[in-house]
Amino acid sequence: MSKRFIFSSESVGEGHPDKVADTISDAVLDACLTQDKHSRVACETYVKSNLAIVGGEITTKAKLDFVQIAREAIRGIGYTNDDDVFHADKVFVNVYVTQQSPDIAQGVDAKAAKGKKKAEQGAGDQGLMFGYASDETPELMPAPIMFAHRLGRKLTQIRKAGKAHWLRPDAKSQVSVVYEDDVPVAISNVVISTQHTADVEHKVIEQFCIEEIVKKVLPANLLNKDTLYLINPTGRFVTGGPQGDTGLTGRKIIVDSYGGFGRHGGGAFSGKDPSKVDRSAAYMGRYVAKNIVAAGLAKRAEIQFAYAIGYPDPVSVYVNTFGTAQGGLTDEAITQAVENVFSFKPADIVSQLKLLRPIYGKTTNYGHFGKDDKDLTWEATDKVKALQKAVK
Repeated sequence: MSKRFIFSSESVGEGHPDKVADTISDAVLDACLTQDKHSRVACETYVKSNLAIVGGEITTKAKLDFVQIAREAIRGIGYTNDDDVFHADKVFVNVYVTQQSPDIAQGVDAKAAKGKKKAEQGAGDQGLMFGYASDETPELMPAPIMFAHRLGRKLTQIRKAGKAHWLRPDAKSQVSVVYEDDVPVAISNVVISTQHTADVEHKVIEQFCIEEIVKKVLPANLLNKDTLYLINPTGRFVTGGPQGDTGLTGRKIIVDSYGGFGRHGGGAFSGKDPSKVDRSAAYMGRYVAKNIVAAGLAKRAEIQFAYAIGYPDPVSVYVNTFGTAQGGLTDEAITQAVENVFSFKPADIVSQLKLLRPIYGKTTNYGHFGKDDKDLTWEATDKVKALQKAVK
């Protein structure tokens, strides 16, 4: 008997309040790394109505104008309309930033310290991280989250190109995919909620989103007569962005990763420099999982590893292929091969993935994984041959 189920994932647009906060936090991080690649950054942003609060712990030699950084990030998103309560030029920006705790710095710095186990760069915090990959899309990502991202990205492209004057920055998308024997066979429903001007009729929005967004970016062979389209299902979405809801950095961690298909350790990404394993080790996890699948060792792969603060080696490493390992391989054999090929020490992750660069604005929106961009080194599949050799 075939196994049949439906799995849904969501994405959010650049103007979603939480993504506004993420964008500002990553803009601060990139500004720091542009001037000082050894900056230690943990930047959190809160946005609501006409207010943005930028806070956190930052130790850097960079000279920053936090207010200007925030305004330019907001401008890039598109909150520049005359009737925007949250407006790039009018928002009040409050800054509450201190330096990184010396106790945390002691654990991260590559030097000996009283009570520290090893004189190497340690993890910036304890925690567990996951990486995931699947062969169901060319990006080696789960189909539901990739399809949801496509919808959001297309909406933004059209809005910023001025091709639909009524589109505004806040938006959400969601796609439900039908699986049979773990293979996508149909899309059962598509949800798009997009902010709009008050003068456009709902039927115009609905027709536009179906014809110019959904049918242009989702696979035609997965859409059928039974596919349900829910476009602005409340009937009206004029009040949006930070005017309509509160935004916080790091609140869209499932959107940022695998849409719920792969597990998540709970740590947010945006606003954190790569000494924070919440971010860098999650990128490493994606790198490892993607190479496992690209090497043909499994059709699906998830890796989990965990750290203790201040300690350089992971306290555990575990690969799960969900019964899809190929060629008679076991999960134990793949785990051993992974440990032989990759180093999970924080300093090695940062060096191998070239993470001390101002590249993080490219990650903020439409997922941190599955993008075709050479700056996002964790998407490379350059360890395929090494893994294949390691399991022989």
